[in-house]
Amino acid sequence: MIDGILETALYVDDLDAVEAFYGGVLGLEKITRADNRHLFYRCGKGVLLLFNAAETIKPAPEGALPVPAHGTTGAGHACFRVEERALDQVVEHLIASGIAIESEVTWPQGARSIYFRDPAGNSLECASPALWNIE
Repeated sequence: MIDGILETALYVDDLDAVEAFYGGVLGLEKITRADNRHLFYRCGKGVLLLFNAAETIKPAPEGALPVPAHGTTGAGHACFRVEERALDQVVEHLIASGIAIESEVTWPQGARSIYFRDPAGNSLECASPALWNIE
């Protein structure tokens, strides 16, 4: 019944900083920004939701869509799908943009991952689809 993940949410404290990072450094296409509450980006066939954690724990105001309050504290994690042949280019681009590579892993089945952080401290990964035996 479930066909995949439609959206992934990360929680941040500075939307301006993550807007510069996800839109500027990572080059994701912005869908929308709602003041200091959230930023949404297109990411392949899915959507990356970036929420200001302090705002999304508040109940929806009168007349708004009835989305339940949500949020978390601490660093989250998301993994971006990158073709194996492009991983080295991603590493070079991140380093040139001043982003430190926290770790590089070659998994037992041969897939590769790189790990780095966004301005909010979320752990981000870029990995080839072979990591999960996905084409």
